Amino acid sequence: MAVYTEVPDEDLRAFLSRYDLGEVISFKGITEGVENSNFFVRTTESPLILTLYEKRVREADLPFFLGLMEHLAGRGITCPLPVRTRDGEALGRLAGRPAVLVTFLDGIAVKRPSAAHCRAAGAALAKLHEAGRDFPMRRENALSISGWPPLFAAAEADADRVAPGLADRIRTELAHLGARWPRNLPSGIIHADLFTDNVFFLGEDLSGVIDFYFACTDAYAYDLAICLNAWCFEPDGSFNGTKGRAMLAGYGSVRRLEPAEIAALPTLARGSALRFMLTRLVDWLHVPPGALVRPKDPLEYDRKLAFHRRVTSAREYGWEP
Repeated sequence: MAVYTEVPDEDLRAFLSRYDLGEVISFKGITEGVENSNFFVRTTESPLILTLYEKRVREADLPFFLGLMEHLAGRGITCPLPVRTRDGEALGRLAGRPAVLVTFLDGIAVKRPSAAHCRAAGAALAKLHEAGRDFPMRRENALSISGWPPLFAAAEADADRVAPGLADRIRTELAHLGARWPRNLPSGIIHADLFTDNVFFLGEDLSGVIDFYFACTDAYAYDLAICLNAWCFEPDGSFNGTKGRAMLAGYGSVRRLEPAEIAALPTLARGSALRFMLTRLVDWLHVPPGALVRPKDPLEYDRKLAFHRRVTSAREYGWEP
């Protein structure tokens, strides 16, 4: 989440007048994240999240995202629901951007997850995969391996200003993964961005999952690899095997991984680390002037890649047959 586009008060009032939500009590920007402009809105009826879609989200994809949230909620996944206008519309426009209101979820996003949090997140990810099996829409993953070279092209000239030798390391990774990327793994709807700030807890009980705007159709194990990267590394860059073991056990308690998925996990983890390093690198180098946003450090994922290069099997992530 972030704020790239400011919303004038009169535009907000006109936008909200299409809903049965009462009067606005408070309205403020949310600075976490980097993709869209997000605001917390409290009305006399309820608290809500307002999202204005920017950057990598295509307007044509929004019916997929909104339909998916409604579908998952109907299958028991606690996630935000799009709020519809009196005319039944979920998608509107505000300040020149596509805009959606969604329901607010209670809970806290943990910054330093425990093994118990990791286990709960793994189980929630598998439940999401199972719940999405009968979702009728598809969306290709624009940020899978075919999307990485264009990202690198956008940052290549300035990459070494961020860290010496970074451009060469990225070229090496692209060549390595391009020759080894796994195909034909079990696939379906994935979240594709299940970082700790997109999962809410009340204590150690998982209370909800948010931010489905990278959701797509891709390999389930790739989604799990993203979570291993996001949840199981410590601030010093070391991989926490206890957390990895908990994450994989939680996932396996709901959906059993197939042998091909287990074998592919090191490559998928390496690829997902490169994906997030590249998008962070582009964002780091191209923050719009005046944007209320804190870009995330791409070198965090450069350090994670150094770990993944040494991994030879899923056991090193905590996999236990």
